[in-house]
Amino acid sequence: MGFNLGGDRLGRLKNEGLQMILIAIVTAIAGEFKITPFSGEVFRIGLGSSTFLLCLLLLKHLPYIYTGLITGITVLLFRSIEAGIMTHGAVSLGWSMQTHLPAMLYYIAFAVGMSWIKQKMGKFHPLVLGVFLSLIDLMSNEIELLARSVIFDTPYKFSQQLVYISVIALVRSYFVVGIYSSVTIHQMRVLHSEQQKRMEQMLNTNSGLYGEVFYLRKSMETIEQLTAKSHNLYERVNGTGLKSYARTILEITQQIHEVKKDSQRILAGLLKLFDREFASNMRLAEIIEFAIKSNLGYSGMIGKRIQFTTDLRINYDSDHYLPLLTVMNNLLSNSVEAIEDQGTIHVSAYGRGAETILTVSDTGTGIADLEKDMIFEPGFTTKFNQEGFAATGIGLSHVRDIVHSLGGDIHLRSDEPGAQTTFVITLLTDTLKKGA
Repeated sequence: MGFNLGGDRLGRLKNEGLQMILIAIVTAIAGEFKITPFSGEVFRIGLGSSTFLLCLLLLKHLPYIYTGLITGITVLLFRSIEAGIMTHGAVSLGWSMQTHLPAMLYYIAFAVGMSWIKQKMGKFHPLVLGVFLSLIDLMSNEIELLARSVIFDTPYKFSQQLVYISVIALVRSYFVVGIYSSVTIHQMRVLHSEQQKRMEQMLNTNSGLYGEVFYLRKSMETIEQLTAKSHNLYERVNGTGLKSYARTILEITQQIHEVKKDSQRILAGLLKLFDREFASNMRLAEIIEFAIKSNLGYSGMIGKRIQFTTDLRINYDSDHYLPLLTVMNNLLSNSVEAIEDQGTIHVSAYGRGAETILTVSDTGTGIADLEKDMIFEPGFTTKFNQEGFAATGIGLSHVRDIVHSLGGDIHLRSDEPGAQTTFVITLLTDTLKKGA
């Protein structure tokens, strides 16, 4: 393990080294786009400073001082070699390096100044950050001018140059801060989008698991009852002296018990898959909107043109979002499948006294009168595939059971005009509200 950690650290250091070298090269090249504000001097105002600043703001994980040192040396060598090439060797390398040495000091001083505020940059308002960056830029420029004054033994005209350099520092700093803010906002939007996708995936997964877990728990209750009845039958038959029949019944009882134990293990595994930390509650409107969004994608996937409409007159936080989402997803997917090519699905939510009423209506093919009394019965379905096998969804009987588990009720509204089908869910508001 120690070797792997060492290898990871070495790889990270190599990656940072390459990034620092790349910043240095880009800065040196960008510095060639310049103006020389003071006649007769090598001092320049170029894009190199802005490029260097933007890189430091975007790559905060890099060691600033080392980055400034590498950049300063790279700029010194780049400009010295460039001067030798441009003058065809008329200027010696030593003199050229002495000429551009102050530029190296500028980048080093700038990096040192940036390291002072590095830990607090994230807390600064962009306007305040621009002020600090302007001061660092101004300080670095003055260090460069002072170094030129010492090297070339020329007067240090601080007062004459201060205003011009200050204006340049302000303009350059706020220009870079503007670009940096735009990039940061874009990154935040991308991150928010990724988090939203993850939340949607987890909601889909958890709502699907909830339906399976609910169904499995109900099956386990049935298995428990069968085990008890089977064992009672064994005792009664055994008491009559029919030993061979009694042994057979006992074997069946044991097999049923094994099925129950297998179901318990499956249930424990499913419960471990729940991500209970990503959301403690959801707004009722968010639950409905998410279910609509999921089924809008489903309708498009199967080639149907369906318009979803809503009328949400009540909204509050609920920590029962998984059962609600499971119910709404199932009802909406049934409505999508009931519509042949195109149609409308309407979802409403409103309060009525102490109750919350949810309705799902569709303009699909409708439900035959003979089937209306059976749609909530276990095993009932009107959906068969091409091979004649029944659908494998959780079904309306389990939707009804989930609603009942929340203390509510669901029924099919029978007085709808035309072929419109409407399911009405009635739930106690206090039961659904978070903390109730």
